[in-house]
Amino acid sequence: MSDRRRLTWYAIARMIVVTLFYASTSILYESHPESFDSLSLSGLWKLIGATYIFSFLSLAALSLQEKIRPVLTYTQIIWDLLLVTLLILLTGGISSPYSFLYILAIISSSVLLARRQAFYAASLCAILYGAIIDLQYYGKLLSIGLSPNVAQQYGLPYLLYTVFLNITAFYITALLTGYLSERAKTSESALLEKEIDYLELERLNSLIVKNLTSGLMTVTPQGRVRVFNRFAEELTGISQEKAYDRLLVELIPGFELVLSQQEVVVSGEAQFIDPAGEELIFGYRSIRFFDNKGEFSGIILNFEDLSRIRRMEEELKRADRLAAIGELAARIAHEIRNPLASISGSVQLMAQSSEIPAQDRKLLAIVLRETDRLNALISDFLVYARPVALNLSSVDINELCFELDVLLKPDPRFSKVSMVMSVETGSAVLADRDQLQQVFWNLLVNAAEAMPYGGEITITGTKVHLSGRRSDRKNFVRIDIKDNGTGMAEAATKHLFEPFFTTKPDGTGLGLATVYRIIEAHEGRIFVESAPSRGTIFSILLPAGEIGGE
Repeated sequence: MSDRRRLTWYAIARMIVVTLFYASTSILYESHPESFDSLSLSGLWKLIGATYIFSFLSLAALSLQEKIRPVLTYTQIIWDLLLVTLLILLTGGISSPYSFLYILAIISSSVLLARRQAFYAASLCAILYGAIIDLQYYGKLLSIGLSPNVAQQYGLPYLLYTVFLNITAFYITALLTGYLSERAKTSESALLEKEIDYLELERLNSLIVKNLTSGLMTVTPQGRVRVFNRFAEELTGISQEKAYDRLLVELIPGFELVLSQQEVVVSGEAQFIDPAGEELIFGYRSIRFFDNKGEFSGIILNFEDLSRIRRMEEELKRADRLAAIGELAARIAHEIRNPLASISGSVQLMAQSSEIPAQDRKLLAIVLRETDRLNALISDFLVYARPVALNLSSVDINELCFELDVLLKPDPRFSKVSMVMSVETGSAVLADRDQLQQVFWNLLVNAAEAMPYGGEITITGTKVHLSGRRSDRKNFVRIDIKDNGTGMAEAATKHLFEPFFTTKPDGTGLGLATVYRIIEAHEGRIFVESAPSRGTIFSILLPAGEIGGE
């Protein structure tokens, strides 16, 4: 307990004791007024009043500078010794029942100060009490109207015995209370040091958890989240306030297996969709911990984002395939395209002859059509295999969408299709305008072909801030292209961006693969959501740019 609090409680305790004394004296005076003379009674009331005033002044002085507190503490002890001395003088001296209050003053000195000061107080009590008895014995107090009973009537042996008993009690009290007080203060200091150590340990633990470069959470046996560190916030996009006390299966459904496993240590991977709609892959390791009784107390779960690593693995695989495709593309260009041109030219010359029968002319037309189709396939193939070179500038999505709307309206595939655009003002991206136009063109044409009987294509664009992504870029623009066409099965969407995968009878399987490469080259992301008979949504995330900037 601090010195200020100790002095405050001491002053309050003194006022409580004085109040009890005042009440008991008043009751006694009302029932036996002959027991008090006017001088003693008047002195008692004045003494009680002075004590109240001193106590209030002491409480007021505690708010002053700290350096005066030692003086204030000694003042409390001196006042109490004088208070008890005057009280004994006013209530009969040797016959006063209040000599025991000296003991309370000694106890107070040991509590407020130390063992040495307790012995000083005991010595002062002995001197004061001995002086009272001595003055009363020789009748020196009668001249001022105090202690009318002469102490000689008790006899000298009784007086000496009484003084001896009281002085012995004073020193024994000083000895015991001084020892106990020092033990208590030592224990209090040790406890305070332990509290400081625990606070420091707790602060250190908090800093370690807060600065871990991986997500950390603790879960109760009931599956509710307790600890959720700062990096977990960054990975999931969920604040600590929202995560606290929520069920783990609601917060991150992919971690639900952690609760059902009985092994002490469990590791694995889980999928998670962040608030921005991005699909992440978390690698986790969970440890079940137990209390001193061996009872299950909860789970410590450490996790990190493996999405980038998994994407890099996929990109490496895709790069290997692209390397093979690139080599094959060069061979195709040399080995197929030149003979194909010769075949096409020869067939055209043959078709110009008037001697060819009509049936053969139809066959030649089929050959020419298939030759053109094969040539177009090779051209698409070469475009896909060619490295993506970017000429970046700020592209206004609103402006680009309106241009495409004008360009695609004459196309027969869009004759029964309406386009609705809802792009947030100022939505601009840092991109190669021609390549981005190619991306939108491919996606819009695919959407129109998925609605042979007509429908609606909705284009929405919003600016987003992805604080959970560990990337240099934080500001993105999200573009959603939605149709209400035939849709696709989940098995098809998993392979949609792979080369040569197509769901169309006459498709090459290179259109969406090219779209994916272009978006990836822009440090963006593309996702697809689709279901049979429910339409398809392509979502694109691209780095934001400033309109009018380069």
